[in-house]
Amino acid sequence: MMICQVTGSLVCSSRIDGLKYTVFRVVRDALGKPQAATDPVGAKDGDWVFLTTGTAARFAAGDYDVLTDLTICGVIDQWPPADIDDCQSPGSQQ
Repeated sequence: MMICQVTGSLVCSSRIDGLKYTVFRVVRDALGKPQAATDPVGAKDGDWVFLTTGTAARFAAGDYDVLTDLTICGVIDQWPPADIDDCQSPGSQQ
C-alpha cells in the first residue's frame, strides 16, 4: 500500500473493454511522481488517499475483470501530520 495525493482527473475518450467504465484519477506520490489510478471510492482533488498495487488492485477496484495495477482504496481524513510537509513520505528523514 502507498499514500498519495489526488491531483486531478484523467479522461479517456477511447478505452479497451477491460477498463469498462472505470473512473481514473491522477495521484502523486511522496516524490511528486504522477500516476494514474482507478477510483472506486470517489476521491476529490486534493484528497490524500491510500492505494494498493498489483493483483490486490484488481480486487480493490470492485470487479476483478477490470484491468488495473493501481487502485484507490480509501480517502484519508487527516493527512499529512502537522510535523511533516506534504511532499515528505512518512518515516523519512529530512
